[in-house]
Amino acid sequence: MPKAGKSKYKPASDYGAIGNLRTVALVGRDGSIDWCCFPHLDDKSVFAAVLDHGKGGRFRVSARDSEPTSQRYIKGTNALETVFQSSEGRLVVTDFMPVWGDLDRARKSRYLSEIHRILRCDGGRVDVEVEWSPRPDYARAFFDIKPAPRGWVVTGAGPSMTLGGLSEAEAGIAAESGPLLRGGFRMRGGEQQVLVNRWDSVDTGQRLSDSLELLRRTVTAWRRWAYKEKSVASREWAGEWLSRIIRSELALKLLVHADTGAVAAAASTSLPETIGGVRNWDYRYAWIRDAAFTVQALSSFGHEMEAIDFLYWTERVSMAHSEERPEVQIMYRLNGETEMEERELSHLEGYRGSRPVRVGNGAAEQLQLDVYGEILDSAYELLRRGHELEPKLMSFLSGVADRACSIWREPDHGIWEMRGGKRHYVYSKVMVWAALDRALLLAERFGLRGNISRWRRSRQNIQETVLRHGYSSERHAFVQAFGSEDMDASNLLFPLHEFLPFDDPRIQGTIDRTVEDLQENGLVYRYRADDGLPGEEGAFGLCTFWLVDSLALTGRLDEAWEVFEGIASRSNHVGLFAEQLDAETGEFLGNFPQAFTHIGLINSALFLAYAEGREIGGPPLVGTPEHRVMPR
Repeated sequence: MPKAGKSKYKPASDYGAIGNLRTVALVGRDGSIDWCCFPHLDDKSVFAAVLDHGKGGRFRVSARDSEPTSQRYIKGTNALETVFQSSEGRLVVTDFMPVWGDLDRARKSRYLSEIHRILRCDGGRVDVEVEWSPRPDYARAFFDIKPAPRGWVVTGAGPSMTLGGLSEAEAGIAAESGPLLRGGFRMRGGEQQVLVNRWDSVDTGQRLSDSLELLRRTVTAWRRWAYKEKSVASREWAGEWLSRIIRSELALKLLVHADTGAVAAAASTSLPETIGGVRNWDYRYAWIRDAAFTVQALSSFGHEMEAIDFLYWTERVSMAHSEERPEVQIMYRLNGETEMEERELSHLEGYRGSRPVRVGNGAAEQLQLDVYGEILDSAYELLRRGHELEPKLMSFLSGVADRACSIWREPDHGIWEMRGGKRHYVYSKVMVWAALDRALLLAERFGLRGNISRWRRSRQNIQETVLRHGYSSERHAFVQAFGSEDMDASNLLFPLHEFLPFDDPRIQGTIDRTVEDLQENGLVYRYRADDGLPGEEGAFGLCTFWLVDSLALTGRLDEAWEVFEGIASRSNHVGLFAEQLDAETGEFLGNFPQAFTHIGLINSALFLAYAEGREIGGPPLVGTPEHRVMPR
């Protein structure tokens, strides 16, 4: 294998994603699975070629002397088809991870820790080529690959992993940065064959009929979730954007951990925010903020069970660690554990040489005050959609409001997890205000018990403090932090949380200054202030959609549609987004697929439809006049 180099790496936009609601694999347009962790998304990788072309390991299937001609999802699913066309035939590779049963609720679905690759030859003949180079434990483990009946098995690296469907006569073992398997076989028109990668198994057998049945079950389960009656009825207004919305919903659902109800922020670690830079973070964990945004977006389209599971998961993990940490931790592992020590994997070169590769995330120890708002906002959304919450959970919510009153004067690290010192970030203060605003709504409308007078008094004090210290009369805008003159795109959310109405001149000034300072080629940066880290980052997908929302609800619809269509057109060939984009080239930057950007597309489509007067159903949207005039 040639030495790894920048030219060996595919663009991040060249990947699709498959999963089983426990983990996710990235499948390139060239048929190479270059990223997968087993058995859970935040476990150690077994394929990581996306982070080191030479050492990371992959599972590649392709057709000799051919080029990949297309890649698409089977409609309404997270099963992926990749097509190779040669002069003599056509190879279709269908990739999926088996999952079936009830996908709506945690612990209701059934799954297998397996990757199935069904190969079909359409006409003529194709010579199939296979490379299987597992690299357990982020390519740190010592192991062997040995032949077994009807396949191969990895031994000596903890739980066994097998490849079924490739015989000893069809493949051989080589050694390049560790053992790997290379092989191939010829297929003729009409033939099908299956390759199955299993985790924690010694089984190497697989009948094609069994894989086809698992594919049928998997397709049925995904479609039943994506097109269930309630969700379809709630989005008829979406028109031409419906298919894009459904794809974003399916991408978000891939990040929901069905064993616990946690929601991961992204499917990968250490994909860089700048090629060759050091802003490479591990996003495979459950941020309270990201998860709350995810379930809110899903709830808007009829998928409310995920929000219920998330809220109960939040209460459960917060209370489990309350003695050691009175504040709600900003993120947890998918199983609810708090340990996420940040480490650098110096033996991996990083995507296109972008070091360091990191696992774990040191930001878990930060104080970020906005999580209080996200928790109470999630509860408010569920209750106003007709769901009842258990007394234990209501008591937890009351405690969250009390803690918000006690801590709002503290500086924190902010929504963007600044790694310098704490500051009084304006968005953080506004989100504590939102926490208490929602707590008061919960008390007035849904019987939440607590120290209501204290909540109301603190809400008023926070608003007065923000208006005094968080607004710059010189810039005519809300700024990033007290004493700062820098803009921050998160401040676009203030009217959406109803801190001030959209027609307030201070809100209009904030929108205008954000466009002037942070927008480039139709894309919006989070901020451009010095954050203490070397290098730069790309434009932020979610922030761009926040601008769409602000423009739409302000009545600037032409501008809103221009920004929306610009960012929506930058998804990849299968409708997926990364966290960030290069504002000049459109190249994907940051982790992939990232929940934030898909959340933005869903919400912006909803706000645009509302602004155009379409009937969107459901309770009045928070941030709209209809919601603000409801009895408080």
